[in-house]
Amino acid sequence: MSQFVCILILGLCPQLLFSHPKKTLPARQVIPLNQSWYFSKDSSAEASLSTISGLSWSKVSLPHTWNAKDVMDDQPGYYRGVGWYKKIFAGDRFPHNKKVFLAFNGINQEAEVYINGKLAGKHAGGYTRFVVPVDRFLRPAGKGLNEILVKVNNRFNEDIAPLSADFTFFGGIYREAALLVTNPVHFSLKDHGSNGVYISTPAVDSTSAHISVKSLLENNSGVARSISVQQMVMDKAGKQVTSHTITLRLGAGEQRELHQDLKTFTNPQLWSPNHPYLYHVVTSIIDQQTGKPLDRVVNAIGLRWFKFDAATGFYLNGKPLKLVGASRHQDYKDLGNAVPASFQIKDMQLLKRMGGNFVRIAHYPQDPVVLKACDELGLLASVEIPVVNAITESVAFSLNCKNMQSEMIRQNFNHPSVILWGYMNEVLLRPKFTSDKLRQEIYYQHIRELAQELENLTRKEDPSRYTIMACHGDFDRYNRVGLTKIARVLGWNLYQGWYSGNLADFGKFLDKHRRELPDQPLFITEYGADADPRIRSQSPVRFDKSVEYAIKFHQVYLNEILTRPFVSGAVAWNLADFNSETREETMPHINNKGLLTIDRQPKDTYHLYQAYLSKKPFLKIASASWYYRGGINDSSSATCTQPVTVVTNLNAAELFHNGKSLGVQKAEDRAIHWQVPFTDGVNTLKAVGVKGQVIADTLSLLFKVYNRKPGRQTGKIAYNVLLGAKRMFIDEKDKILWIPDKIYVQGSWGSVGGEPYQGTNNRITYGSDKNIMQTDQDPIYQTQQVGITLYKLDVPKGKYKLTLHFAELLGGPSKEALAYNLDNNHKSEDQNVDRVFDVRINGQMYLKNFNISKEYGYATAVKKVIELNVNSGQGINIEFLPVKGVPVLNALQLMQQ
Repeated sequence: MSQFVCILILGLCPQLLFSHPKKTLPARQVIPLNQSWYFSKDSSAEASLSTISGLSWSKVSLPHTWNAKDVMDDQPGYYRGVGWYKKIFAGDRFPHNKKVFLAFNGINQEAEVYINGKLAGKHAGGYTRFVVPVDRFLRPAGKGLNEILVKVNNRFNEDIAPLSADFTFFGGIYREAALLVTNPVHFSLKDHGSNGVYISTPAVDSTSAHISVKSLLENNSGVARSISVQQMVMDKAGKQVTSHTITLRLGAGEQRELHQDLKTFTNPQLWSPNHPYLYHVVTSIIDQQTGKPLDRVVNAIGLRWFKFDAATGFYLNGKPLKLVGASRHQDYKDLGNAVPASFQIKDMQLLKRMGGNFVRIAHYPQDPVVLKACDELGLLASVEIPVVNAITESVAFSLNCKNMQSEMIRQNFNHPSVILWGYMNEVLLRPKFTSDKLRQEIYYQHIRELAQELENLTRKEDPSRYTIMACHGDFDRYNRVGLTKIARVLGWNLYQGWYSGNLADFGKFLDKHRRELPDQPLFITEYGADADPRIRSQSPVRFDKSVEYAIKFHQVYLNEILTRPFVSGAVAWNLADFNSETREETMPHINNKGLLTIDRQPKDTYHLYQAYLSKKPFLKIASASWYYRGGINDSSSATCTQPVTVVTNLNAAELFHNGKSLGVQKAEDRAIHWQVPFTDGVNTLKAVGVKGQVIADTLSLLFKVYNRKPGRQTGKIAYNVLLGAKRMFIDEKDKILWIPDKIYVQGSWGSVGGEPYQGTNNRITYGSDKNIMQTDQDPIYQTQQVGITLYKLDVPKGKYKLTLHFAELLGGPSKEALAYNLDNNHKSEDQNVDRVFDVRINGQMYLKNFNISKEYGYATAVKKVIELNVNSGQGINIEFLPVKGVPVLNALQLMQQ
């Protein structure tokens, strides 16, 4: 494979579009336009320019989305329709001879821009920026105020990607906006939202660099102008290292493409993850008559070259480099996709701190500050357009896809971080025409044709970078359809041991690719397992959502990735949890495969990656966020022994519990496990390792020891028990831990009879993944004991509050099986469950003919609270008496008063 040589730059820098006017260069003025907007929903989609005054308006600032809240409620769906934005501003800051543009970094997904009642521009696609010339619509200074109206629509549109996806299509003007003021002679702002300057290198290596610049020039005045176009490359110290100037005459109304080759300079500083050195190219248009700049664009540049090799992986600056990192979605807790720049930059800092060197910008181009941060931090990146799951076989859909691809490339052409352009993700996941195989083959042909068109377009737009397509794990289908050899790098989204198969299948899949596609470079574009940080298990299994299973999953995958040279790179799915409104599961509306929570708190899996990827000595007690722990005591002991995991890149470490050493142990797969005899109350853990210096981590936590014999419980009795579960649930709101139930034995407590409920798809070994209404603590209600006959608690005499928790997990409206559950053999449910039973406590009837679904509905949290006075030797006996069907109990709480 030939070695590609590149120099890349920062493209349309935020400081060019969105900096404060005082900080801009005198040649062009940038006026942030983010404050004092007014917003109104137009649910009927009937408002027009003449009738929008009748809408109800609220004051907002940009970035803004109208879906920050409704995607998290219990009502299926979220608002996808029309919203209007309005802003009034004065025009006296714009001299009559200036050109004025309105720039939006992102509007999802269809936009119409009106200035003073006139249509100034339209844009289709929610993830790329666009620029609208507006000066001819503005009122002259002193002739009144100007009004911007933006009509935004995030409806489903079969001609605009994405059609469907495992993420939420938030609506609104969700990125920043600005007015950009230039002289009539300026760098073009009409080229797909770019800054009109494109920088590349015919040759760069460790000894020299040759820079080439393409500039798009415009003269929007009525007279010809004599100008100079100057290119200067400056190092970090501000010293010029090379330059080039050309003089020309630009005719009235002329647009021209100009190419300049700068003089080669020696001993360049190369850009890499370990040394993200940035030069700056200052590109200026200078008036020959006055010597003053008419326009100026500054791009940060990084010098480096790279290649992908199918047999030996990825190379940067001639050296092998395994690319490991994470994908990134743009939304944030309580903000939707309207996320401040500082939060987005922090994401990249967290990825770098994790030890990652690569980010997949998925599944769409993101805010310009993200790639700018990648350039500065030394993170390599791929960027892609949102063709996800399926396509529409229309000319309009294809044209929109190609326009998105051109916008993405031209707007981000100059980033040193970008090495891959992508254009399809799991496009065969939801194939159409499943009942008509002949028609389906035509559909596959159209997908293949669109993929080839996008591939050809990308190679023409930017021959210096590689292309990539991300496929889900159906190797034979993608191969048969002919998609595996179109892109220069083939990406696989693999979930063996989660959505399908088992963990051992992952390595087998990688080897199959190498065997059957020996000339195709391989990149793992997704892999991951849900990790709800509230769920813990001492016997983790697939799809229990426990952090412990996720740790095991990532260990297996990382080991397989790092030991195979032909795997050029891999990115975990995902850097942080993100919103997916259609999801249910333990954390409804959230895909929680993230290494960070949706508000960017590290999970144990994040620390595991630090242990695998950090170059400095690293040691961390993994469960740092699990402050409220608990469990049943060891036989007659006052302690409860549970495992504690330390993740580290050291060979061995020692763990101390309450000052006592539990011994030195060797690390395996970057983890060490100790059995710790926790005591009731505050427990202190300290992990210590040595690698040139002492490295330590300390953790204090509150542990509740539940005595298996209630009569011997120290302090007041307080039980929080999940029935039909093998996992624990941390109630962060009430600061308590729910523990799994146990079978009753004399003198203790527990259930009698029945068996754990098993959900209706084969990946769930116990419990349900339904969204439970009327609660945000779904795991309390997602497991249950079916056919329970008795619950006994041999507690001493006293006053108690007993709370029984119920939810009917069978029945309810039929829902489509989600596409990403790859082996989801969904069992049909009885849609008319008629479960009736009585509940009698200590001989007294408390619930008569109790019918959960009839009284409260399906998948709805129900709490029944009972105050009890227990006599000596009586204990608590809860009888479940069937009337029709079998009784159930989801959870139980008992508190001694």
